[in-house]
Amino acid sequence: MTDALMPTYARQDIAFSHGRGARLYASDGREFIDFAAGVAVNSLGHAHPKLLAALKEQADKLWHVSNLWRVPEAERLAGRLCASSFADVAFFANSGAEAVEAAIKTARKHFAARGQPQRWHIIAFKGAFHGRTLATIAAAGNDRHLEGFGEPCGGFTQVAPGDIAALAAAITDHTAAVMLEPVRGESGVQPFGDDFLRQVRTLCDERGLLLIFDEVQTGIGRTGRLFAYEHAGVAPDIMALAKGLGGGFPIGACLATADAAAGMTAGTHGSTFGGNPLAMAAAHAVLDVVADAAFLATVRDKGERLKARLEALRANTPNLIAEVRGRGLMLGLVCNRPVTEIIAAALEHGVLLVPSGDGRTARLLPPLTITDDEIGEGLTRLEQALAATSRG
Repeated sequence: MTDALMPTYARQDIAFSHGRGARLYASDGREFIDFAAGVAVNSLGHAHPKLLAALKEQADKLWHVSNLWRVPEAERLAGRLCASSFADVAFFANSGAEAVEAAIKTARKHFAARGQPQRWHIIAFKGAFHGRTLATIAAAGNDRHLEGFGEPCGGFTQVAPGDIAALAAAITDHTAAVMLEPVRGESGVQPFGDDFLRQVRTLCDERGLLLIFDEVQTGIGRTGRLFAYEHAGVAPDIMALAKGLGGGFPIGACLATADAAAGMTAGTHGSTFGGNPLAMAAAHAVLDVVADAAFLATVRDKGERLKARLEALRANTPNLIAEVRGRGLMLGLVCNRPVTEIIAAALEHGVLLVPSGDGRTARLLPPLTITDDEIGEGLTRLEQALAATSRG
């Protein structure tokens, strides 16, 4: 009964019973090519044998024991993530918003521990999305998300994306960090240029600021690298992860250098369920597949082929599609018609897409394991959907 659910989502009238790979099956028998992956979550697709085996094996052992004791699975996962990234330490939570919250607190505590408690402000970018908690909606500064929740949490400033001069001008004696998404998914799958990321890194170094990357959506292979920051050849001081890390099982992670996290001592932060053995088992299984150079190369190859096919669709339907943008298997179709109309047509033809918050862009976020056959079939269905929309 949907009546018992708080109506915070405008849910479409469809329910899924099971899935295999990049295919989902509705309870009424319809089959769909999944270009949504639970909004970039199902990195290994549906019913991946490695993920199933890992969760079943762990479920027979322990589900939850509390962080009051050691959790060896969490220690090992932290080691793997740090060895594969810039980081020295990791904190585990249950979601992307919690991971971003941990990143914000880590940056603020860093300066308090250094005797500079006045440095707690964070500069973010207009059009960003960092989560739905009170702090993360304040960080993004989107009026639509802030409305009705009282005075926004303080300490956040937003500047225009891509404007390094505006960013530099916004820095004050109270600034602790700059926070950004390497690819802004909710604002329409808009990548920051690699040159701009390098400029931000240089500016943070020159002004003594920490750099936070929100890779909740871009991390764990989504852009064809294990982490999106690798494309630019720069690294943050703190990074938030979630979504694809658990392959569908709830998990969030905040990674940081030892220096950036120096203030995060016992009692400064916590999470009851964060780092529980089931989530750790899922994340280990995902990394076993994704953290492999050959696998990531296939993600890049599939992303390039998918983008090329989408460009052909755009050329054939310029009245519907204005632009194709994104990186790897994180792509967006900027629409000349209401995006809800395009997504509804795709659904009618058996393809699942995800809207962006800009109201113009349909996101394609398929499982990283999607096959060439599944890509081809999904694009054929999408082409049929666009043709039907054009006729309409």
